[in-house]
Amino acid sequence: MWEPLNLYEIPGTMVLIDLPGHGKSPLSDQSDVPSMKFMADEVARVISEINPTQYRIVGHSMGGYVALELAANTPKGISKPSHITLLNSNCWSDTEAKQADRLRVARIAFSGKELFINEAIPNLFARPEDFQKEIEALKQEAKAMTSEAIAYAALAMRTRTDYTSWVMENPSMVRFMHGALDRLVSVEELQQRLMPQADQAAPEIIILPNAGHMAHWEATEEVVKGGLVNQP
Repeated sequence: MWEPLNLYEIPGTMVLIDLPGHGKSPLSDQSDVPSMKFMADEVARVISEINPTQYRIVGHSMGGYVALELAANTPKGISKPSHITLLNSNCWSDTEAKQADRLRVARIAFSGKELFINEAIPNLFARPEDFQKEIEALKQEAKAMTSEAIAYAALAMRTRTDYTSWVMENPSMVRFMHGALDRLVSVEELQQRLMPQADQAAPEIIILPNAGHMAHWEATEEVVKGGLVNQP
C-alpha cells in the first residue's frame, strides 16, 4: 500500500502494519460483530510491543477510521498518538445509503469477489489509464484477501462511530490530506462537515489537486513533502 512513497524522506522510524485480514495478518476476531475497535485494538497491541515514547499515525481510507478509533479511545497501557493524518479518509459515520452499499459489498464478497475487485479498484484512481500496472498489482493483492476479510471490513466500516465532534475538539491533533478528484468523498463535503464555529479552530486540510482516492500513488511527492515530512 505504501510502496510508492519514499519513506526515507520522512523523519523517524516507519512501522507498516497489515490490518486484520489484510496482507499477512489473519482475521482473528472471535466476536460476531465486526468493528473498528477490534482493528484499533490490534494496532494498539503492535504499538505496545514496540513501546515508543511518541508516535504519529497515518491512515489511508479505512486506516483513517482505525486511527481515529485508536486516538479517541486509546487503550490503557499505551500513550495516545501525538498526531494523526487521515489520507483520503473522513471522520463521520456512514449515511443510510452508504450503509446499504456496505451490506451489498459484504454480500458480493462471497458471490462475486473477483468481479467486484476488478470494477472497484480502477475507480479509486482519478486517472486509471495512467496506472494500469499499479492497478493490476493492487487487484492481485485484494484478491488474496478472503471473502470473510472483505465482508468484515465492509461491515466494520458500516457501524463505525462518528468522530466529527472529537476532531473539532482536537483540531491541532488531526490533519486531512485529500485528493481533489476523490470519488468516494468530495472535497466540498469534507470542507463543509469540518467547518468550524466562530470560536473554534479548524483541523488542517491539504488538498491534492491531481489525485483521486489513491493519493499516495497518484501524488506521491506531494503526500510526502506536503504532509508527512512536515508533521507538527
